Amino acid sequence: MSLRHALLGLLADQPASGYDLLQRFAGSLDNVWSASQTQVYTELTKLAGEGLITASEEGPRRRKEYSITPAGDTELRNWLSTNESKTPARNEMLLRVFFLGILPPQQALDHMAGIRERSRAGQDALAALEQSTDWTDEAFSDYGRIALEWGKRFQTMNEEWAQWAEEQIEARRPGESRRETAG
Repeated sequence: MSLRHALLGLLADQPASGYDLLQRFAGSLDNVWSASQTQVYTELTKLAGEGLITASEEGPRRRKEYSITPAGDTELRNWLSTNESKTPARNEMLLRVFFLGILPPQQALDHMAGIRERSRAGQDALAALEQSTDWTDEAFSDYGRIALEWGKRFQTMNEEWAQWAEEQIEARRPGESRRETAG
């Protein structure tokens, strides 16, 4: 997925200013695809340059409203119709976990506890988002709920996995690590 498709999707739902798009990101997409203000405005300029969106004339406070064009709608629909999602080949969290045996067991436990705590905080944030969102019967809302549910389940899985990993580390002999064993 790219920021381009996230913005096209939001604009397919309704026209919006850059500020409005940032607010919608914060309230819905930020949990699956984050973007800074600079990234959003840079991408809006690119999309307009490619004819995928149009921008209204500047209004008060240099505000522009963006709308998706037929070409942008085609781009979005083509992207949605392909099932070729690229699975991330990199996961920094798991790379760190892979090498935790280099650290003393307590540091490894502390690292896993941090993952567990961040996952719990992620669950809490998603629960708050779910409670604060004005859910409607519109498709954008329905599919947003489906994506939110994935996030909740993912955070729950991460928390349970981190707890399991802590138990595995605890089960090792005290003070043993690969480096200590090899040295």
